[in-house]
Amino acid sequence: MYTLYGNQGSGSAAIEAALALVGAPCRIVETASWDQNDAFRELLELNPLGQIPTLLLPDGSALSESAAILIHLGSVHPDSGLLPRAESARAQALRGLVYIAANCYAAISIIDYPERWCADADEATQQRIRAGTRTRLHRHWEIFADLFPARPWLGGEAIGALDLLAAVVSKWAGSRPHLQQARPAFYETLLRIEAQPAVAPVFARHWPAG
Repeated sequence: MYTLYGNQGSGSAAIEAALALVGAPCRIVETASWDQNDAFRELLELNPLGQIPTLLLPDGSALSESAAILIHLGSVHPDSGLLPRAESARAQALRGLVYIAANCYAAISIIDYPERWCADADEATQQRIRAGTRTRLHRHWEIFADLFPARPWLGGEAIGALDLLAAVVSKWAGSRPHLQQARPAFYETLLRIEAQPAVAPVFARHWPAG
């Protein structure tokens, strides 16, 4: 049994969807740094940064960082299709997962908490940081869309970890309206990913308004 620490409408949806694709039982613990409850103390014991998603593995060890969790699940469940079997396709899927973590996640952190990156910044300065970073985030997604066209999925022949992370992060970070205009084919692929039978219930729980 896996235990997933996460929160509604957050990046933990990607891990929840991956576990659904794998068919692995999972206990979900709702908590987050911005929505602290008694479970948040448990989370801090597993992950001192208090970040979600954090996944408690069946052996009792904890794993954090969305890309790392997805890579691990794809490795221990090789028949799930989370990671491609072909060496070249697998390498590109890993590239894509780390790309999102290193570029998109990093930009979102600045947008959410500009004060962490610019000490004593007033509100006007924080807004300028947010605006510039969001422009950069949009450019990161445009490059991603060009690098990973659907074949028919982002990682190859089967829906996998790269599809899930791209769909979830673009959803909760509010990047979809820009992508609909700038990269409509990629936008349509994201909609197709979240509509898949194993994935759709997860998206409906996290984003009930659609």
